Amino acid sequence: MLPRVTIVIPFYNDPYVEQAISSALEQTYPNLEIIVVDDGSTLYQDRINPFVSRIHYLGKANGGTASALNHGIRMSTGDYIAWLSSDDLFYPHKIARQLAFMQHYNSLLSFTAFDQINEWGHVTAYAQAVRYSSQSEFIRAFSTCDPINGCTVMFKRELIARVGIFDESLRYTQDYEYWIRALLSGVNIHFLDEPLTKYRWHGQMGTMRFRPQIMEEVQAVQNTFRHRLEALALATPY
Repeated sequence: MLPRVTIVIPFYNDPYVEQAISSALEQTYPNLEIIVVDDGSTLYQDRINPFVSRIHYLGKANGGTASALNHGIRMSTGDYIAWLSSDDLFYPHKIARQLAFMQHYNSLLSFTAFDQINEWGHVTAYAQAVRYSSQSEFIRAFSTCDPINGCTVMFKRELIARVGIFDESLRYTQDYEYWIRALLSGVNIHFLDEPLTKYRWHGQMGTMRFRPQIMEEVQAVQNTFRHRLEALALATPY
């Protein structure tokens, strides 16, 4: 039997949500569960109505992206879990291709390249990703940046037992901190160098609106883990 894959879509007042859901429903992979977590939205819920018979729609009080992701993960039944932001899109072969890649490498956690799109959905940059020449260089990069686009990630359910869930005290960097915890837990993060997600860059995205707060939180995460990451990089022989 094919493994079940859950796509979790956190949603908060996002006008693009119907496009995200459509891209999840258009996947070529057949054994899917789609969970939309409404994180206390006051706008655009009506755009979800046409899809309610084909998705699991969960409402909750506003608590941030980490809280919404964790709620979706707790309610999921998939063997694998993928995260899709409500303003981004998956290419139709995303789940099938990334799942096959993970099964081939027996991977617990993987990410991919992505195409960047604008507010109208036009591609403005192709095959975006930071590429590293060695695993030690990749690990060391986490001391200064987050080299993973969270909405390209897929992980196996067993990862949760090993690493835990997202830290809900982090408003903006819950994904960055999670990847670091995974690395420090001995998880090998695999990179598939194919663009399988369309990442939307627009004026209302949190990355633009809350940049000072994000940078402050990034600094706190880096201060917490820098020495342990450096030690891990030095101990990695390749």
